Amino acid sequence: MEWTVESVEPQLGRFVLSHADGQVESRSIRWLINHPDAQMAKEVKAHDGSGHGTQPRAVADLTPEQRSRARIRAEHVLEAMTGFRSGHPSRAQPGEPRPAYDPDRTTLTERRLVKVAELKAMPPQEAEMLGLRFMSLRTLERLSSATGESLLLACADGRWTRRSGGHRSITEEVREAIFAVKKECKDRARIGMAAKHRLLHQYMKEKFPQFPTEKIPSRTTLWRVWHEWFGPGGGRQRYERSADEAEEAGVARRVVVHRPGQVLALDSTPMPVKLRETVFGDAVTATLTLALDLYSHSLPAFRLTLQSDTSVDIAMLLRDVMLPLLMREGWGEEMQWPYPGIPADVIAEFTGCGVAALPFFAPETVTTDHGSPYKNHDLVDAESALGCNILPARALRASDKFAVERAFSSIKTLLFEHLLGFTGTDVADRGADPEGDAVFTLARMEHLIASWIVQVWQNRKLGEYAPAWGPGEDHSPNSLFAAAMLQGGFSLQIPGPELYYKVLRKHHVKIHPRRGVKILGLWYHAEVLDEPRYRLPSDRGGKHAGKWVVRSDRRDRRQVFFQDPVVHDTWHVLRWNGLPPEGEIPAFSDTTAANLLAYVKEHKLGPRSDKELLPVLLEILNSATPVSQWPTQPQKRERAARSRESSRAQAAAADWGGHRAAEPAAWSEQSRTVAKAVDATRRQRREAAQLGEPVAPPLLVDSLRHRRLFLLPDRPDEDGDDTSEEHG
Repeated sequence: MEWTVESVEPQLGRFVLSHADGQVESRSIRWLINHPDAQMAKEVKAHDGSGHGTQPRAVADLTPEQRSRARIRAEHVLEAMTGFRSGHPSRAQPGEPRPAYDPDRTTLTERRLVKVAELKAMPPQEAEMLGLRFMSLRTLERLSSATGESLLLACADGRWTRRSGGHRSITEEVREAIFAVKKECKDRARIGMAAKHRLLHQYMKEKFPQFPTEKIPSRTTLWRVWHEWFGPGGGRQRYERSADEAEEAGVARRVVVHRPGQVLALDSTPMPVKLRETVFGDAVTATLTLALDLYSHSLPAFRLTLQSDTSVDIAMLLRDVMLPLLMREGWGEEMQWPYPGIPADVIAEFTGCGVAALPFFAPETVTTDHGSPYKNHDLVDAESALGCNILPARALRASDKFAVERAFSSIKTLLFEHLLGFTGTDVADRGADPEGDAVFTLARMEHLIASWIVQVWQNRKLGEYAPAWGPGEDHSPNSLFAAAMLQGGFSLQIPGPELYYKVLRKHHVKIHPRRGVKILGLWYHAEVLDEPRYRLPSDRGGKHAGKWVVRSDRRDRRQVFFQDPVVHDTWHVLRWNGLPPEGEIPAFSDTTAANLLAYVKEHKLGPRSDKELLPVLLEILNSATPVSQWPTQPQKRERAARSRESSRAQAAAADWGGHRAAEPAAWSEQSRTVAKAVDATRRQRREAAQLGEPVAPPLLVDSLRHRRLFLLPDRPDEDGDDTSEEHG
C-alpha cells in the first residue's frame, strides 16, 4: 500500500500518514526507522510537465450531497472525541452533551465504544447510506488526529475524488496523430468529428504502419479527448485562424482593467419598448446607446434616439461621460453625489446645481463594434479631439464586449419587461397590440431610465464581477468607484461648454462677401461675417490654406457654428439664409436637407447661373427666330447678285480706260432699301399679332349691373338650328 506523510511532529517523535481511500494513521518515527521494509529513498525526478501530476483534494471537489454525508460522519467522530457534535462546548446543540458522551463523566475510550455500539445498532440501510456501517474503534482513533477541513476530507469516501484514469488508448503515437489532425483542420473548412476520425486513421496508417488498427481510439473516445484538450470548438474557422494568428503574434493578451475610465465599451440596440413621438403621436421604435465602464460596470451615460443613432449622437454620448449628471425634478437627497474624496458641494460650485450619484470621468480607451456610426470619420475625429484611444472589437466576437451585452440583457429583465409597450425578444413573443399599449414619450422614458440607473443599477450587487483586490466580496458599481477613488484619487476635470463644438463635424470653406459660407449645399450668414477682417482669406496654412473652419450639427441644419479667430472661447451662430425669423420653422436634420437637394437635382429645379442657362436660351431663340430669318440678313441669292453687279461695274470702268466710278448713291439707296424692308417686316409682325384696335375692358361695376349673377344661360335647341347671320 502507498501512504502519504501528511505532517511530522518532531517534538512528539511521530508523524501522520494518509491513504488514498481516506484512511489516516499516526506512527512514531522509531517505528519507521526500525521497519523491516524501510529502504533508502531514490532520487526524485523533476516534473517533466506531461500533466500526470494531480493537485491535492479540497472540499470544493465534493458535491453538496457528498459534503453533507461527510459532515455527518465528522459530527459522529467529534461527538466521540469531545461529547459535542460541533466539536466544542460553546457551540453545543440542544440536549448536548448526552449522558453517554458527557466529557465530565466519561473517558475518551468509553465514548468511542459507545459510538461504535450506537452505529452498529443503526438500521443497515441508513448506515450504508451515510457510510457508517464499517466505522470501528480503530477508525475513530485514526480520525481523531484530523481537524477542520482535513477531518471533513478524511470522512469523505476516497472513491468520490479518486484520480481520473485518463484514456489508456491514447499512446504517444495516437497523441502525435491527434495534434497533426488538429493542425491540418485549422486551414481547412469546418469538418465533423467523423471526418477527423478518418484523418486520424489515415495518419496512423501512413506514419505508423505497424500500429494495430484495432487499438486506434474510437470516434467517441476521440470526441472526448478533443473536447478535453482543445475545448468544444464552436467558433467559425475564419475567426479561429485569426485568433491563432493573434496568439502567435503575441497580441492576444487580455486587457487588465484596474481603474475607472480605462476602457469604455459602447454599443447600441433597438429598445424593446414602443414609444410615442410628440409630433403625430405614433408608436415608434427608439435606439438605446450605452456607455459602460468595464472596471466599475457603471453606466455613466446613455442616449435615446428615434430610429437609428448617428455619429453625432455617439460623440455627444462620449461628451456626457465626461460631464456630471445634474439633479432632476423629483430626485431626492438619496440620489445626490455620495462618493468620498470630493464633497458634493465642491462639484456643485463648478456646475451651479446639485450632482447625482453617477460617476463621470475622461475615457481613455473606447471599445466599439463595427457598425457604420462607430466607423464614421467624424466620430473618429471627435474621439481624437477627446483624447481617446480606439480599440474596435473583433468582428462577430461578442466576448470582446460581453459586459455591455450583459448590461442590455439585465436592463431588459429588470426594467423594460415591466413597462407598457414591451415588445419581447422575438416577434412571436409579442403581445396583442404593443403599439396601442405605448404610453411613454422619448423624454419621459429618458427620465425613467436615468432614475433607474442612479437608484437601482449603481447600487445593485454585481456578483461575479468582484475586483482583483477583493475576491469573494460583494460589490456594486458605486462601491467599486468609491474604492477606486480612495485608492488612486479622483481628477476633477469638468470640461467647458466649448466641448460641444469640438466634437461636431468640421468644414473648411471660404467666406463669400454677401452670401456667407456654403455648408453641404446650404448658405449660412451672420452679421459678424460682414466685418472687414473676414473679407480676406484665412491665415491658416497647410492642406486647407486660406480657408475658415465651420462646424455643423447634422441633427439640426438650421444653423452652423463659427469660432472667433481672436477670442477662441467665442462661437458665432450662423443661421441659414432661407430661414424666417426665430421660431417660425421647425428643425430639420441632415437627412431632410439631403433629400431636398436630391429632389431639386432630380427635377432640375436647382438655381443656375446665366452661363449655365445660355445653351437653353440659344436653343429657344433658334427655334423662334433663326439667323436666316433676320431682316437685316440678306438672302444668299441677293448677296451674289450684288457682288456680281459690283464686279461688272469695275470691269466696265477698266475697259473705258477712265477712273473708277464712285457709287455712294447706289450704296445709300441699298441701305435705304434694307431699312425699309426691316420696318416693313416689323410692321407686318405687329399687324399679325394685333387682330384689331385695342379696346379697354369694361369696369367690373358696369358688367355686374348689366348681368344677373344667378341667371342661367338659355338651353340650345335640340335640333341644333342656329340663327346667326352670315356676312360676306
